[in-house]
Amino acid sequence: MDEIIKEAVEVLRRGGLILYPTDTVWGIGCDATNPEAVARIYDLKRSVNKKGMIILLDRVEKVGRYFRTVPDVAWDLMELTTSPLTLIMPDAVGVAENLIPEEGTLAVRVPDHEFCRRLIGRLGRPLVSTSANISGEATPTRFGEISAEIKGGVEFVVPASCEGNPTRTASSIMMIDGTGLFKVIR
Repeated sequence: MDEIIKEAVEVLRRGGLILYPTDTVWGIGCDATNPEAVARIYDLKRSVNKKGMIILLDRVEKVGRYFRTVPDVAWDLMELTTSPLTLIMPDAVGVAENLIPEEGTLAVRVPDHEFCRRLIGRLGRPLVSTSANISGEATPTRFGEISAEIKGGVEFVVPASCEGNPTRTASSIMMIDGTGLFKVIR
């Protein structure tokens, strides 16, 4: 696994795209601080929907680096969740501008997935995650369901042997405003 992570990180640092497993479904990823790489994902997915992209971090403690403030309820939710949870919060900072929607929010998740966490830790930056499909098409739940177009549009494909035991369903999503009020999106 170490050699695979090393190779993936080299691609990410060069501005490349990767196809990789998470604790939910397979994702297309890039360095979340690289605007050119982010733009390439929009092109590959044939989308400009900034709300369809999230960042993954390897540790909850790093969430505060990418938001001006993090409401207390967000820390509680991240600590107490027992299933994959994506939080959308306001006042995003520290990532590529073209990753942040007009309202200034950003979606973030800390995956419960050894490969992802080690990859992100070695990269030292947030990793973009978006489902491995063309916008509007069904989200593939297994590697074999990912289209040839998506596989051919990335520089590195993580071997399926790194998949682990994903849920095969997208995470829950909650939006939290600056005052700590939250609502369930999915």
